[in-house]
Amino acid sequence: MEVRPARDRGEVDQALALREQVFCVEQGVPLAADRDGLDDLAVQVVAVEAGRVIGTCRVVVEGEIGRLGRMAVEAGSRGRGLGAAILAAAEQSARDSGASQMRLHAQRYIEDMYAAAGYMPYGEPFTEEGIEHVAMEKRLA
Repeated sequence: MEVRPARDRGEVDQALALREQVFCVEQGVPLAADRDGLDDLAVQVVAVEAGRVIGTCRVVVEGEIGRLGRMAVEAGSRGRGLGAAILAAAEQSARDSGASQMRLHAQRYIEDMYAAAGYMPYGEPFTEEGIEHVAMEKRLA
């Protein structure tokens, strides 16, 4: 398995299809909410195994702030540490683009993964597309 920025449109398309499966089919999020117009501005990070994207997230860098979003891992590949590996690659991508801080909205059920990687919650929990979230941030070294 390899975790890295997407290399071509085919990998980006696979990442978008995976997000649709996880967010729209599994979690009931409307497709329009997932496709918010920021994907072309983002670095799409992918976990690729046997030529297939099995995990993804995106990073949008604005000045010194990296915004991580749309983290998704296919159902059959969960529990293997892919989220942490994708997160590490996303942080490196943000650093490479000049970010010194990463921010994200974590679904509450996965908050512990982000906390284990050094993310701290800020503000009050909130609901986004019917799913409980918490804002988190981390200083990038």
